[in-house]
Amino acid sequence: MTPDIDTILAEAVRAAGLPGAVAIAANRSGIVHQSAIGERAPGVAMTLDSVARIASMTKAITSIAALRLVERGLLELDDPICDVLPELTEPMVFERFGVDSRPILHPATTPITLRHLLTHTAGYGYDTWNQPLGHIQTSLGLPRIPTTSDELSRVPLLFEPGTHWNYGINTDIVGRAVEVASGKRLDEALRDEVLAPLGMHDTMFLTGPDQEARRILMHRRQDDGTVIEAPMLPPETLPFMAGGGGLHSTALDYIKLLQAILAGGTSLVGPAMFEVMTTPQTGDVTVVPMVSAVPAMSNDVGLAAELELKWTGAFMINTQADADGHSAGRLSWAGLCNTYYWIDPARSTCGVFIAQLLPFADPATLAAFHAYEMAINQAFG
Repeated sequence: MTPDIDTILAEAVRAAGLPGAVAIAANRSGIVHQSAIGERAPGVAMTLDSVARIASMTKAITSIAALRLVERGLLELDDPICDVLPELTEPMVFERFGVDSRPILHPATTPITLRHLLTHTAGYGYDTWNQPLGHIQTSLGLPRIPTTSDELSRVPLLFEPGTHWNYGINTDIVGRAVEVASGKRLDEALRDEVLAPLGMHDTMFLTGPDQEARRILMHRRQDDGTVIEAPMLPPETLPFMAGGGGLHSTALDYIKLLQAILAGGTSLVGPAMFEVMTTPQTGDVTVVPMVSAVPAMSNDVGLAAELELKWTGAFMINTQADADGHSAGRLSWAGLCNTYYWIDPARSTCGVFIAQLLPFADPATLAAFHAYEMAINQAFG
């Protein structure tokens, strides 16, 4: 029996207490379902082209741009990245806090490579999920995300490159490497390498009046479970363009990227880089749960280590089928504001689910996303 996807999705969004959401799914033949539910602002209906902060969904786009440059010989996967970014010539590794609570560091013995950065195995982190990192940054006078070469040169690693997986500023650094290798600003490079070829004309760092008129308002889940409006104003200027999380987009735009990858990636890269993009690149290193250090920004992210989740050159990948109905080879990731996507080659489905809510990994929103993916897979997979 084919599920009533509209009803399943509407009920899941309502159960999550979300003011609205957008969901679009496709298979290799094209779009199979699309729905805009609720409101993007009080009294204003959500639409398929409503604009959202996609935060870390930016990472896949930046990573693919880098792989295209590798394909052309402008970047190398396994050469020291300091060949492109000299500020990373002498990275330091955090060892422990001293008696004065200052971080004690030692020189890294392994050079950082582009592959390390693409797979979050370089040693960098985000203070959102790394308790000591906020204190390290404060002690060293560093911002959460470095915006200058001097700041980047002083950011310590949390471990030797290649030895562990840790979610962090890696893709922001990839974005800087893309700028240097291409000779373009990151927005121009992403446009030329990924966005324009796929017709993703509503995906950008700085929104214009047209996009602002379609923006989804941000909300926050309170401790009692209710959802309130909590606007995040867009910056008037950007000190740098964050390849790890700076883009705005729409579900209509992002599904084009997912479809291109589901179709084999031939519109983006050749076979060698497609394999890097879609197969594990971390060896024995697995993705581990992310424990929140800033509850206002994120809940714990319970990535099950026993499933041997790994990272490709652009995505998290299930190396085996799981009890939740996800196939082996399924690619996925998300954005801080509770935006999610999947690509399931085994079932020939892909989809994107967009809300605008903090903190991240909201259990009720994750349940809505999961209900949508399972309904799509039952109907079309």
